[in-house]
Amino acid sequence: MYYKNKVVWITGASSGIGEALAYALNKKGARLILSARREEQLKRVKANCDGNPDDIAILQLDLTETTSLADKAKDAETLFGAVDILFNNGGISQRALALDAELDSVRHLMEINFFGTIALTKEVVPGMIERGHGHIVVTSSVMGKIGTKYRSAYAASKHALHGWFDSFRQEVQDQGVDVTLVCPGYVKTEITKNAITADGSAYDKMGSAHKKAMTPEQFADKLLPKVSAGKEEVYIGGKEIATVYIKRLSPRLLNKILKRVKVT
Repeated sequence: MYYKNKVVWITGASSGIGEALAYALNKKGARLILSARREEQLKRVKANCDGNPDDIAILQLDLTETTSLADKAKDAETLFGAVDILFNNGGISQRALALDAELDSVRHLMEINFFGTIALTKEVVPGMIERGHGHIVVTSSVMGKIGTKYRSAYAASKHALHGWFDSFRQEVQDQGVDVTLVCPGYVKTEITKNAITADGSAYDKMGSAHKKAMTPEQFADKLLPKVSAGKEEVYIGGKEIATVYIKRLSPRLLNKILKRVKVT
């Protein structure tokens, strides 16, 4: 019953994990605000949901336009009233060697994955504090805990999310606001295909590990009970999740393992 009649705002809701969360939360009776850059895709997701369409709103936004997010947050509160749960799910990945990646492409990735996420959070949380309750959920990654070839800026952005939100949790947890960091392993989405290369263009290839991974729907079904249980950090995936624990025990061992692994 945690989600029933709650106002849940999902960024990155036009595909992948965000889309799957929209369907799962819709079935649990949440009132949804769906956000992403692609409004037509948001309309498709809304049309695929069950129940009363009046309980699902579309709010187009671009996380790189951080100066617009204060107004977007105000718009969100006019739709159903207060936002109870914010799923910060919007983001992009990277496939480029660190020395090759142009600085503009790195900045672009950080603007979406880090600055856009914290900017939106900063607009939503004051209302949660005023009401004495709220929940911020952040889609990080296993890459928020480790690093591999071709993902230097992506890993940096996810590590940054952990640093910021772990600190932020300490500041707001006594004011009724929960913070959950979610670390997916491989999920069968188009995140690799849409990843940016060294010059910022699309990678346009599906990663082999993602082809064999769990579906976004399976991921959402595993995630939502953990969020409602108030978990502070969640790991969901396959054997790649073990890298998080190996690094805790022996960073040197993990480095040896990753040197032998084919990274796509």
